Amino acid sequence: MSGRSRWPSLVVAVVAATAIAGIPPGAGVAAPEPGPVAAARVTPQLDTQVSFPTRTVRDADGDTLLADASGRALQLHGANLGKTDDITEQDVADLGAAGFTLLRLPIQWSKLEPTQGGHDAAYLQHIEDVLAWADRYGLLVIVDWHQDVYGPYFPGFDGAPEWTTRTDGKVFTPDPGNWFNNYFDPAVTAAFTHLWNDPDLRQAQVDAWTYLAEQLAGSPALLGYDLFNEPMWTSSDFDVNELPAMYGRVIAGIRTVDQRSWLWIEPTVLVGEGLPTGLPDIDDPRHGADRIGYAPHAYSTSVEDGGDFDVSSGWVASYESLITEYPREHHLPVIIGEWGPVAANADHPGNVVLVARQTASFARFATGWAIWYGCRSADGGGYCLFSDAAGHIDPGRAAAARPYPLVLGGRAVAEQAGPGRYQLRYRPSGGTTTQVVVPSGFADHPVVSLTDARGHRVDARVTVSAPTRTGARTVTIRPRGPVASTWTLRVGRHPA
Repeated sequence: MSGRSRWPSLVVAVVAATAIAGIPPGAGVAAPEPGPVAAARVTPQLDTQVSFPTRTVRDADGDTLLADASGRALQLHGANLGKTDDITEQDVADLGAAGFTLLRLPIQWSKLEPTQGGHDAAYLQHIEDVLAWADRYGLLVIVDWHQDVYGPYFPGFDGAPEWTTRTDGKVFTPDPGNWFNNYFDPAVTAAFTHLWNDPDLRQAQVDAWTYLAEQLAGSPALLGYDLFNEPMWTSSDFDVNELPAMYGRVIAGIRTVDQRSWLWIEPTVLVGEGLPTGLPDIDDPRHGADRIGYAPHAYSTSVEDGGDFDVSSGWVASYESLITEYPREHHLPVIIGEWGPVAANADHPGNVVLVARQTASFARFATGWAIWYGCRSADGGGYCLFSDAAGHIDPGRAAAARPYPLVLGGRAVAEQAGPGRYQLRYRPSGGTTTQVVVPSGFADHPVVSLTDARGHRVDARVTVSAPTRTGARTVTIRPRGPVASTWTLRVGRHPA
């Protein structure tokens, strides 16, 4: 939408012209006449080179957050996309246009290295294409070493190549009624046991990771790597022996070719239900400060089985309490690598509530999240984030399109979000820019206000970008001078 310098239906809060409308009652601020709006070109919400996290900061609750070179805390919201390697540029463009800034890209070792030492050049090119598209549309990418039930040796599943699969002669008996039960088949257990313990398979995994990291090193959109999706335990002390040992080997290999990327570790799959982990501290041999992050999943078992979330349960609060113990102890940033219900619609109203509660919870402790999955469904099913081919957010997952501070120039005090309303209280750092993304579907014509602790206008330059083709915008706030109080940013719907 180049050339548009003014949006008649959009009222923007600026120093001399602040509109207070669509704001929760009791704000206590009069609405002055709107004035001129600062022009803004339609650009990606995130510049992958400017916003790449080079450090961390600690918030008031002791949670560690990714931060850019200026020390501004980052919050990244996005989706998983590309598990079946049919992802297109349009898919990535839709994710960016909707206001998201993170893409978790599940890849398959079996497709990267279908024969030992034989790498598939076309598959590697596909991964590189996705990274290039992500850079173009303003998304950072976590490349996820994905697996479900070990690999394609077991029909219908994916992950490690068949040539790595050792079953000790056990015959796989699939359970079509419950895919997760297949993890406990003796043949699958044997395959994982050999992968964790056989010296040649250990080395093969390190070699594959090192090869991939060397090929992708330097990609501007590459945030880093999720080192193993939902690792399956094979012993009672797996968390303290096999799993950290595997991470140590893979990290050492990657660091021989890539010192820049963030490396994300996952606990076992059970931790996604909110159980504690026994993982020890994981070292990073890179030069300089560690770049290790924690990437658990967040799935309710009852919802995964097709049920509707019990809104009277305390599951979300319990999950938050338990999942934060490990990263707080080891000072790790958290990105929730997978979450989201199978269906969120009129038949599953509890799951609609679950999406809202989880996004609110994640905002309290995580530096980002990636919902599963960036597909399209007209009926709110299939885990799909989008409702149509045009890239509109599924109504049942509307809470995933809540505004969020992509880069925060200051310290957050509190966030609140609901249908068509968002509030961020924070203590700005003078002269430091804050960017808040307003994803598509939140409000067609958002109204923005910025006030101090007494409800007075503040001395700041505030601009709102032109909308993307699906309506996402970015609010940019830059204090003009020293700041002596907490500021409150409100984003609401324009009154009809």
